[in-house]
Amino acid sequence: MQNLSPPHGPIMEGFGDRFESPEDYILTCTADIWEGRGIAALDWHYADDLLVRTPAGIHRGNDAGKANTMATLTEFPDRQLLGEDVIWCEAPDGGFLSSHRILSTATHRGGAFGPATGRPVRFRTIADTFCKQNRVWDEWLIRDNAAIALQLGSTARNVAQALIDAGDHSPPLTPETDLPGPYTGQGNANSWGDRHCDLLRRLMAHDFAAIPGAYDRACHLSSPGGAESHGWPAIEEFWIGLRSALPDATFDIAHQIGRTDAACPPRSAIRWSLTGTHSGWGRFGAPTGAQIHVMGVSHVEFGPRGIRRDITLFDDIAVWTQILLQT
Repeated sequence: MQNLSPPHGPIMEGFGDRFESPEDYILTCTADIWEGRGIAALDWHYADDLLVRTPAGIHRGNDAGKANTMATLTEFPDRQLLGEDVIWCEAPDGGFLSSHRILSTATHRGGAFGPATGRPVRFRTIADTFCKQNRVWDEWLIRDNAAIALQLGSTARNVAQALIDAGDHSPPLTPETDLPGPYTGQGNANSWGDRHCDLLRRLMAHDFAAIPGAYDRACHLSSPGGAESHGWPAIEEFWIGLRSALPDATFDIAHQIGRTDAACPPRSAIRWSLTGTHSGWGRFGAPTGAQIHVMGVSHVEFGPRGIRRDITLFDDIAVWTQILLQT
């Protein structure tokens, strides 16, 4: 199913002549701000009342965006942001919603993750952003913070405890703390996105027997903590471990995109959540009874024998923060 639109049609109205497509806009602006140090560009690139939701909480306004950008660049001054993919769909009232997957490389020079170690790190980020009239109006951002912690010789649990000990008791993002933003869409109607959503619903309904029929036997899985694995047993271990930790949690799909583009495999981007009680053994150790909200994003690429690539992100540190604050 093709869902391509003319690059200078209604989707890019108001973006000027500099950008050829949503992909070009996202990749160019990301490079300008982070690697080009054009932080002042956030004054026009971000809407004044922009909402940025991360698993750790919500930041509102342009000043918070600039402060967070500078803090990250201070801790990782040589960070390179390698755009792996931009999966997008049209927004209901103009513009588009993009799901941008980034692989970053950097050297740790000290900051939120502790004193400088000089160690090289590699981690992924996925940012869902609503863009219209040459500005970002709404954003959902997940960074694989556990991957950074592990490469610096720590764990997600230990970093979460250190942040709490340092006085960071800010509430994480939950359905109760979330705020409505200007983007009200839920994605596009596309058979590849529907296929991906159906699989996730089956997995969250404990139907793990669906894995061999949905995934290529040689599928490559990228999961939180910077983990890279291959094959059905690894995929089963990951999804069962997550669901086992929250066996009675409510699963929700917040947004879905399916796309078929020239020179690309069919692919899908799904933003989802699990909300419930940490009542089972699994990814997060012994049951604690804590109330947990997991915000995740999954990107998949389809091949002739099913899903051949699955990149799923959520923030283990944010989950451990919720557990430790309650226990």
